[in-house]
Amino acid sequence: MKNSSLQALFLFLAISSFGQQSVHKEVMELFKTKLEKETIRSAFLHVYSKSKGINIHLVESASNSEDTITTESPFYTASITKMFTAASIGILKDHKKLNFEDRIAQYLPESLIDHLHLLKGKEYSREITIAQLLQHNSGLPDYFTDVTIDGSPAIIDQLLIDTNKAWTAREIIQFTKVKMKPLFPPGKGYHYSDTAYVLLALIIEEVSGKSLDRFFQQYIFQPLSMDGSYINLKSSPLNNELSIAKFYVGEFELSSIKSLSADWGGGGLVATTQDLIAFFEAYNNDQIVKQKTRLAMQDWVNETVGMEYGFGIRKVSFKDLLNIETDLQIIGHTGSTASFLWYCPQLDTYITGTLNQLEASKNTLKLVYDILKIIENKL
Repeated sequence: MKNSSLQALFLFLAISSFGQQSVHKEVMELFKTKLEKETIRSAFLHVYSKSKGINIHLVESASNSEDTITTESPFYTASITKMFTAASIGILKDHKKLNFEDRIAQYLPESLIDHLHLLKGKEYSREITIAQLLQHNSGLPDYFTDVTIDGSPAIIDQLLIDTNKAWTAREIIQFTKVKMKPLFPPGKGYHYSDTAYVLLALIIEEVSGKSLDRFFQQYIFQPLSMDGSYINLKSSPLNNELSIAKFYVGEFELSSIKSLSADWGGGGLVATTQDLIAFFEAYNNDQIVKQKTRLAMQDWVNETVGMEYGFGIRKVSFKDLLNIETDLQIIGHTGSTASFLWYCPQLDTYITGTLNQLEASKNTLKLVYDILKIIENKL
């Protein structure tokens, strides 16, 4: 009986090992094919599942690329930052410093609040809550990409017009007040807004008495040993001397321009794949915010077909998104640089990385789904 049990165990381990090797090979081939199809100079991919014994860590550079990167190189995460900003608000809630339903006027100066949300002659500025900022239903416009009322360039275009400009948070809010209009009264719709996350970052600073980058370091980076993470143009990593991986829009390299300071509370995080997985794993295990807080932050509202949004976190149902038969879902976030950080509960698998090219950002979800299907079919 004992020998039979041992034989069964060895057989299981052998099959499991073969399956893991097969997954690694197929994921690597898929990743290389993706790099060849797109105009991509460099890309990172990290697939991790403790329960399934998966830890695939890939980095690729195009043959004609001069960019030197390793698996330890940090990269620009863009809107994945929103998960960290939202988590920081959750930390302050757990410390009883604020509540999600508090109005933001309690924490921000009158000069910032006044005329922030003026719609059809009515002032809604003092009605906006923290929760509405977190969930993109405040009605505030997106300073990055929304159309201006006078046809002048939005800030995403201004990044390239004056690459040496250093933007402050208050300049961004003032730009939004003068150049853009709110879309709906607070709580009466959904509109993705980086403006909301600048305001959330300012609330974090006001309530904690610390700069956003210092708050991240003290409450997230240091406890989780996220040595390669920092806020772009604001701070340095705890222990990583490698340069940020370059990222592009078209042929233009954005990584080193000062005007990227316009991307802050909603998109300024630089991190490694290891750091991102460490963060998300700790978040899911209630090591960053309490379970009650985490669950409250996953109060989903409809965003678009197949997608729902919580507090700084998104849920994707592939059945609806791709119009296919599958029960696979993921939670996490993407960024405009084709960065991504996802967790699939059904397969207990984390997938993160970046293609470092703005034009490729729409294609990362299909890449993630294809990787999950490989895992689902092989293990």
